[in-house]
Amino acid sequence: QVQLVESGGGLVQAGGSLSLSCAASGGTFSRYAMGWFRQAPGKEREFVAGISWSGSTTYYADSVKGRFTISRDNAKNTVYLQMNSLRPEDTAVYYCAGRNKGYFTNGRNDYDYWGQGTQVTVSS
Repeated sequence: QVQLVESGGGLVQAGGSLSLSCAASGGTFSRYAMGWFRQAPGKEREFVAGISWSGSTTYYADSVKGRFTISRDNAKNTVYLQMNSLRPEDTAVYYCAGRNKGYFTNGRNDYDYWGQGTQVTVSS
């Protein structure tokens, strides 16, 4: 059974940066496409960024494009989300997700494994 554990969330002022990590265990991480999603209070969980199994292809939601960067280290079974120029509207619980295929999608129902989430709060 694949387990995903996020870390790195916290409280930051607008304009600041945070780096999230997601460590995977129990599966063949290098075979999985990975994604980051987020869910704000009262809203649906939304796609933030995705990365292919090799890391060669990435994709971002328009709302974070140019500010967030997704990356992965298959040797460490870890995927990262570097978040810069944070805004109050980025406040949410951020979830790491794994897909048992090599290519990612932006649909939350397409992912097979989920972490427990980490809170990111951006103050104005």
